[in-house]
Amino acid sequence: MTKTVGARRIGVIGAGRVGAVLAAALRAAGHDVVAAAGESDASRRRIDALLPGVPVAKPTDVARASDLLLLTVPDDMLSNVVTMLSASGAIHADQVVVHTSGRHGLAVLEPARAVGARTVALHPAMTFTGTEVDLPRLTGCVFGVTADEGDRALAESLVADLGGTPMWVREDHRTLYHAGLAHGANHLVTLVAEAMEILSAAGAADPAATLRPLLTAALDNALEDGDAALTGPIVRGDVETVRAHVADLSTTAPHTLPSYVAMARATLDRAVTDGRILPIRAAAILRVLDAADSPAAPTPRDRQSR
Repeated sequence: MTKTVGARRIGVIGAGRVGAVLAAALRAAGHDVVAAAGESDASRRRIDALLPGVPVAKPTDVARASDLLLLTVPDDMLSNVVTMLSASGAIHADQVVVHTSGRHGLAVLEPARAVGARTVALHPAMTFTGTEVDLPRLTGCVFGVTADEGDRALAESLVADLGGTPMWVREDHRTLYHAGLAHGANHLVTLVAEAMEILSAAGAADPAATLRPLLTAALDNALEDGDAALTGPIVRGDVETVRAHVADLSTTAPHTLPSYVAMARATLDRAVTDGRILPIRAAAILRVLDAADSPAAPTPRDRQSR
């Protein structure tokens, strides 16, 4: 493949699900991935599969070999990695250092900037499998980007090479941005997994197939219409249905009850705010949810047994 204008020598440290995929996408766009660091067997398998021919090297060697360093290590490790590489001289002046953390902005890269590197925070708003399946998913993916004014063109170019669209995020809004994504995507997985467990307990042979059309429609409607897409017993004010849900979950799938109650409260709050449920009905549902949160009062027989 002919290299793109401004093609760079790229090194990737942390060949996890995100790093190996982004490096492969940049390689497909014409950049030269010169080295990758990955300690686990899974990381080395990803390098072999997605970056064939790219040598595996120590992080300091990867940094020294590249003019664009891609840091895709876990959030809690990022500061130490940047500090260590900068102090050792592996990160150097005029190098571009990019991290993919959603939570962090440019502050975590300050040791690199202090030695003269250009810094960019570039987070893909996407979930990754760490396989070639992810590559076409990058097309149209939004990247949460934080960069100095002078580095915006560089950041835009990188996002374009990845097939994505930049969303500019202020430094002091990075954690909030990441919380929104985590709340929407990570907690959705937990919610769906619990719903499948409940349906299995109800006798569904294929709970995923049962949920798929409903969840697909609900997600599309929510993204399009927000709160107006809410349906179900809480919005209708069906107090006894909610009471029955709580009773059955408490006996059959008690580990799902706390999240059911928490999401029911949040749903009730939103329905009350937009006036879709009568206050008297809302108060009755809230009493049901409060009772589900409280340990049952001991009966006279319980007291005697003590």
